Amino acid sequence: MKNVRPKKKLGQHFLTDLNIAKKIADLLDYSTHQNLLEIGPGTGVLTQYLISKTATLNLIEIDEESIHFLQNKYTSEELNLIRGDFLKLDLNSVFGTNSFSIIGNFPYNISSQIVFKVLDNKTQIPFFAGMFQKEVAERICEPPGSKKYGILSVLSQLYYKTEYLFSVPPSVFNPPPKVDSAVIKLTRKGNFNLDCDETLLTKVVKLGFQQRRKTLRNSLKTLNLPDNLREDSIFDLRPETLSGDDFIQLTKRIDYGNISN
Repeated sequence: MKNVRPKKKLGQHFLTDLNIAKKIADLLDYSTHQNLLEIGPGTGVLTQYLISKTATLNLIEIDEESIHFLQNKYTSEELNLIRGDFLKLDLNSVFGTNSFSIIGNFPYNISSQIVFKVLDNKTQIPFFAGMFQKEVAERICEPPGSKKYGILSVLSQLYYKTEYLFSVPPSVFNPPPKVDSAVIKLTRKGNFNLDCDETLLTKVVKLGFQQRRKTLRNSLKTLNLPDNLREDSIFDLRPETLSGDDFIQLTKRIDYGNISN
């Protein structure tokens, strides 16, 4: 580990507590999740608990020091080490059309973007778990009605069962972050095909929360809602009061009203 320096520009905070690493690894049911991708393995603290439990372990790492460290520690027969940025990775080039699970101690500076990429590829990703900045973890798992509830909350919970598992103090990382962390897991729902235009749904959710202090009538102005639809009482509400199912119903009303996009 002394050969790898955590880099601030990459949002690296290496986990040093082996018990926590093992708890994260144990979240996976390896009988059903044999194809696995670890994002940002760093010095392999989590990797060591994954390697003996899954048939196909893939790692993606952008840091050259970490890549060299891992290449010296593991053989290509033990795991598939991908050099690159997960956000730019063509998942089909690695997994084809096969399903795979994702796990990791995620870099704080791109953790929300990682979640959005998972959502974009939800048909292939039945399970997603790992370490997040506590604030982001809370947003993902937050129910309607609070300031923490937002775009990540709605979209994640529409497709996945989200579970906040436990908080983690800064002291178990090198270097210690300035904020607390948390471990969460997302298990894809059995029926994740929604009864609405999902592209329009995502647009409605994002527009609604971009001006979260305003009513939906104001925040959705750019959709050019017809007057008869704008009079519906649902448009008197603010977005944080709507559940995922409410957003589905709202999207259907907008869609059936022949709204111009």
